Amino acid sequence: MAWDSVPWFTEGGAVHSSEVARLLAYAAFGGAEGVVGSGDLRVRALSTPGPEVQVTAGACAITNRAAGAAYQAYAGRLPTADRVSIAATGVSARSDLIVARVENPYSYGETWPNPSNPEVGPYIYTRVISNVPKTTTRVSQVRASDSAIALARIDLPANTSTVTQAMITDLRTMVSPRRDRRLYTAFPNALSQLTYSDNKWHNWPGEPARWNIDVPTWATRMKLVTTLAGFRYLRADVYAKMQNVFGGRLGQDTVIDDDQGANARRSTIVLADNMSIPAAMRGTTQLLYLQTYMYKTESGDVAVDAGTSIIADVEFVEAPDDEEL
Repeated sequence: MAWDSVPWFTEGGAVHSSEVARLLAYAAFGGAEGVVGSGDLRVRALSTPGPEVQVTAGACAITNRAAGAAYQAYAGRLPTADRVSIAATGVSARSDLIVARVENPYSYGETWPNPSNPEVGPYIYTRVISNVPKTTTRVSQVRASDSAIALARIDLPANTSTVTQAMITDLRTMVSPRRDRRLYTAFPNALSQLTYSDNKWHNWPGEPARWNIDVPTWATRMKLVTTLAGFRYLRADVYAKMQNVFGGRLGQDTVIDDDQGANARRSTIVLADNMSIPAAMRGTTQLLYLQTYMYKTESGDVAVDAGTSIIADVEFVEAPDDEEL
């Protein structure tokens, strides 16, 4: 087969094909599809729930799945919020898929009707694919040939005509999510012990394991793994717990349980969290530190010293965000 004879971009009044233009969009999106911004095209119940849902403004990339349309994508934009009607259920529950779909009758193999005005279309719509399996998360599971992306699934109980937010499952993915990962390290230069056994939290080990972290303006989640290598136990036995604290938000507890005798010994402690980043925290500087809880039930102590390394692995992630801005 011969080349598409006019590559993007050629001078001299050359006529460029729609296929080559969609190739450019596909390459720009890295072959991916989804929403462009983390808050784009959210499906929301109405402020007064009713038989409709609202899709917020935004932009998206949609792969062209027409026959023979390899390496092609559409770029779509919804400048103002859209509303779609959701049919009431009868005696049985039902799940509906809310999608953004391109309906281009001119692409080879497509059977969509021609628009009333070819110049303005429309060629892209918010559509409801009704009565899908409750496990559906992608358009390809129910309509493999559609040039469409899933925005949400609505799981409606029986005898229901009103859609509430609790019925809506967000299914958006991002076309090009940003990530920022950095390591923060601390090396205590002297022995620091936590000897209390008082059933209380303590901001320990304290300095130097306290870092001021800049939060990117686009971050919606943070993945945080803090490792204490060469963590020291003194006396017997040790029963405690530790957690990350970031911007005043508490991470998950990790239990420290050691009954290996009274001699000084060492181990490795790992704390891990996956936290959401609220809008008010984005673009700010927040403090990351550790705190430790000592139980009264045991008499052992914990310590860090010059043989201890403390490493915080912080990764900010941009993912679809459902927070109201």
